[in-house]
Amino acid sequence: MKSKMVFGFHAVTARLRHEASSVEEIYIDAERHDRRMQDLIAAAKAANVRIIHADDQRLSSMVGTRRHQGVVAKAGALSLARNLDELLDAIEGPPLLLILDGITDPHNLGACLRVADGAGAHAVIAPKDRAVGLNATAAKVASGAAETVPYITVTNLARAMRELKERDIFLIGTTDDAEKTIYQADFAGPAALVMGSEGEGMRRLTRETCDALVSIPMFGAVESLNVSVASGICLFEARRQRLPNS
Repeated sequence: MKSKMVFGFHAVTARLRHEASSVEEIYIDAERHDRRMQDLIAAAKAANVRIIHADDQRLSSMVGTRRHQGVVAKAGALSLARNLDELLDAIEGPPLLLILDGITDPHNLGACLRVADGAGAHAVIAPKDRAVGLNATAAKVASGAAETVPYITVTNLARAMRELKERDIFLIGTTDDAEKTIYQADFAGPAALVMGSEGEGMRRLTRETCDALVSIPMFGAVESLNVSVASGICLFEARRQRLPNS
């Protein structure tokens, strides 16, 4: 299985916590001796993962950025679901999915993965074209969520959405001009939340494929929210509805 580089404290710690056996070795900045680094070293030793000291220049060359926080792990790829059928067949209980229609900023994608993980979403689905891929920047911003939440790309998003509908998954799109709000939507059953791209919103065919459209009520001067913030609000409303006695 091909190895990849995971960097940053959140991402490396998450990998050690969720699947330490996949971590081959960890490179750390020899100049860092703070508590955060000591905790990471202790976790690595507990998992019997080899620690290698390196300087900042070597760490930066390994991952192509200086924003590695002094820690880089060489790890095997995780066995997350690779396609829709594999994903849906493995889900127990009503699915909760996040569909991103054309997100182009890796920081937004990483943040969306992070809130999806926090809300317990089963996967993030996105088109292969006209969207950012899961690159190193997105994985870093995701703070470990890229290692735990399947990120499934599809060739034709509208077709994939229709396949979800055939599985009785209700598609709820978000748009500023919807008459109903997220608090009037039913997220208790199998559901997929559909978010549009930064600035443009959902494409026409994506919007038409949704079963319902909802908005996030705004009470201040700001007209719209960042896509990751909006995703978090909607996903946690869905999670609230799924709590016992909610």
